[in-house]
Amino acid sequence: MTLRCRDCGNDFLFTVGEQEFFASRGLTNNPSRCPECRAARKQQQSGGGYGDSRSRREFFSAVCSNCGREARVPFQPRGDRPVYCSECFQQINAGGSPRY
Repeated sequence: MTLRCRDCGNDFLFTVGEQEFFASRGLTNNPSRCPECRAARKQQQSGGGYGDSRSRREFFSAVCSNCGREARVPFQPRGDRPVYCSECFQQINAGGSPRY
């Protein structure tokens, strides 16, 4: 079935597989947006993929307390606690709770 997107005005196909999927979910209305516009709208509404309106996560650079390599972490290191790179954190955390 060929449908017209209400946002961009382009025609798009509503395939048999998609129609069956909609029917299996009890959806009775055909989609009004093409897959590209649907994805863009979903991205806008979800705030970039976090499921709410948060902005993108900011990462900070630090030196790993274990191996000395660069560690990219989602928090501002304060200096009073060790900071580990991903590999060292996994090794330390694999033995139980992290040692602070």
